[in-house]
Amino acid sequence: MPTPFADSIIGIGDFAMFVSRTVVGFTGRHVRMRTLVPILYNVGVGSVSVAIITGLFLGMVLAVQAYSQFHPYGFDSALGTITASAILSELGPVLAAVMLAGRVGSAMAAEIGTMKVSEQIDALACLGVDPVHYLSTPRFIACLLLIPLLTVISDSASIIGSIFICIHVYGIDAHHYWEHTLRFVGAWQVITGLIKSIIFGGTLALVSCFRGFRSRAGAEGVGRAATEAFVYSFLAILILDFFLAFTLNALHARIFPSDAQASFQ
Repeated sequence: MPTPFADSIIGIGDFAMFVSRTVVGFTGRHVRMRTLVPILYNVGVGSVSVAIITGLFLGMVLAVQAYSQFHPYGFDSALGTITASAILSELGPVLAAVMLAGRVGSAMAAEIGTMKVSEQIDALACLGVDPVHYLSTPRFIACLLLIPLLTVISDSASIIGSIFICIHVYGIDAHHYWEHTLRFVGAWQVITGLIKSIIFGGTLALVSCFRGFRSRAGAEGVGRAATEAFVYSFLAILILDFFLAFTLNALHARIFPSDAQASFQ
């Protein structure tokens, strides 16, 4: 009788095989545009409003909290550096991916789970169509391409919200605000956020589609698959964020050692 440990090993193996089939479908076989375009629209256009609202209030909340912590010490002009750096390299990619995991990932898992329960996936296999290539690969491509763009939109809204609170609400001098921001926030923070968002997007799509293919029978099984897709995607995003932050910070310190020294001057 299989043990929980053995079931976990089997599940990891199944997921690895699923990832390989999805990636092979992405690199080795043609994806039809009539299949890809509706998915691109649902993932991208349908998520713009969520990305803007999430980013806007993230920037405003971060500015309010940072001001309350740094204003007593006279560090008001450094708020631009603090908020922009945190948004671009850390909070923006993570929160955008988490929000999209709830909107996009759950929908993917529910849609594929419903197709499995209604035996549409078996029908595709009987017609000679690879279900993973037909269902998972286009969603993987869509998330890989569009979630970084949605992260850029969310980051822009966050920075606008932070600027509004810092300059127009708290009255911080705009010249010093922008001087500190442009001095300490550069291309590396933007590149870091984009790298994270690309990896988060691919992981979100793979986990969500896998849970959809593993959905159990009935409405309860589909609902559980959608819930598991969000929970597992959320955990994967947090775990990957730790390792990516650790790796990218070490890489930055090795490539640009002068930046670390300049920050203390």
